Amino acid sequence: MCGRYAITLPPETFRDFFGYPEQPNFPPRYNVAPTQPVPIVLEDRGERHFMLVRWGFLPSWVKDPKDFPLVINARGETLETKPTFKAALKRRRCIFLADGFYEWRREGKEKTPFLIRPRSRKPMPMAGLWETYMSPDGAEIDTAAIVTTDANGTLSAVHDRMPVILSEDDIAAWLDVRDERADVMRLVRPCPDEWLDLVPVSSRVNKVENDDPGLMEPLSEPEPAPVKERKPKAKKPLSSDEDEQGSLF
Repeated sequence: MCGRYAITLPPETFRDFFGYPEQPNFPPRYNVAPTQPVPIVLEDRGERHFMLVRWGFLPSWVKDPKDFPLVINARGETLETKPTFKAALKRRRCIFLADGFYEWRREGKEKTPFLIRPRSRKPMPMAGLWETYMSPDGAEIDTAAIVTTDANGTLSAVHDRMPVILSEDDIAAWLDVRDERADVMRLVRPCPDEWLDLVPVSSRVNKVENDDPGLMEPLSEPEPAPVKERKPKAKKPLSSDEDEQGSLF
């Protein structure tokens, strides 16, 4: 699962890396959280474009968003079979702008945060799906989810899932939606271990209001933070993955 990530490289770096014509100017973000507006890259008739979306996927056929999960991740193994993702897989693939993400290792009532980022320190192309949802009153909202897969060897020490991180050579194939029969599922796989660094970071990242460079500073020792006891709820959070995507940290 990917529940928090970072977008800290200059906007020009992302623009040059992905090749979209727009010139957005956005500040670095060190603790991006679900439901926030996030930047993605998509392709329309062979041309790439920058777009802001809500992190939290809503299929067009949903009648009431209140009765639908907060889908921040799309489990790769279900993309071709779940009604939630089938249409978007064929026609609305995208890439999340990012240069690192966070994952938590859970041990009993403790969870220890780690930062995962490319050894190259280049952008980290995380595969995604997007959809425009229209509410009954006619309002439109663009939404998206990060595609996940099994963890590679590096991540398996922390979690059993990870985002699908594309190689630079595979970006074009993932974004090109002109041929709905194209086999893009071959790209839904763990990335090589040698692409990534994994370091422990401060438990301050647990709080979404913390958003500063210090969150990405490596610690010499992991810093576990106790998981707060949750009061019993009448209804379990809805989820489309193995994690409870309807609840945050």
